[in-house]
Amino acid sequence: MFSVIRMTAAFLLRCGCQAPDSRQDPSGMSSLEKIRKRGILKVGTTGDYQPLSCFDSASGRYIGFDTELAEDLAHDLHVRIQFVKTSWPALTDDLHAGNFDLAVCGITISDARKELALMSDGYLKNGKTILCRAEDANQYTGLEAVNSPDVRVMVNPGGLNEQFAHEKLPDAALLIHAVNQEIPGLIACGKADIMITEIIEANYYAAHDDRLAAPLIDHPFTHTELGILMGKGSEDLLDYVNEFLEKEKQSGRILELSAKYSIR
Repeated sequence: MFSVIRMTAAFLLRCGCQAPDSRQDPSGMSSLEKIRKRGILKVGTTGDYQPLSCFDSASGRYIGFDTELAEDLAHDLHVRIQFVKTSWPALTDDLHAGNFDLAVCGITISDARKELALMSDGYLKNGKTILCRAEDANQYTGLEAVNSPDVRVMVNPGGLNEQFAHEKLPDAALLIHAVNQEIPGLIACGKADIMITEIIEANYYAAHDDRLAAPLIDHPFTHTELGILMGKGSEDLLDYVNEFLEKEKQSGRILELSAKYSIR
């Protein structure tokens, strides 16, 4: 997906075009003005990424670190919050369609995303790693051990996990599964061998299911940060969000949420 995004961005630049501008509105209002007039902050989220954004079917609510962070942001703006369901393949298109004002659901800051959207400053460190069955943990000592035709690697579609698997594990047997939160259970019961994920998610599932392990969690393959995604043209909202994130860091709120959700 992201190779397509890069090609699209390059094509737009060659044609003298720009990525969709979320601020282009007949009213001429800025992004912040529209949110405040509406009285609602619309937040896109996938609801499939423990412990950051997860839809709890029992309560009908979204829960997790990023959910509470978004609720803090809405409170800071003195508006109500509305979570809008999206997916990893549709994330950027939904943003440009104006389905929500921003997205927060464990979104990695990347150059590819910055080509077509705005991304906030980072608020949590993350990085690619693996999740596997606990009984197999000793055999996966690095990418070389995973990149083998007899290793079944499962990822969700349309995001950086799939991109990473294609680029770094060309010899492995790649399986695409649409529902991200189902993959750990499929690994545990032997439907696949490895899940490519991030250290935050791997740590969560390894801690909550003794059938699973994250043997390389202290040595991630990449070093990245999570950010909040906004449409181009929303520079006023970007500035506000960055100031808000700095306040959350300085007040200790980020550390408080990290401890609550056992994020290392």
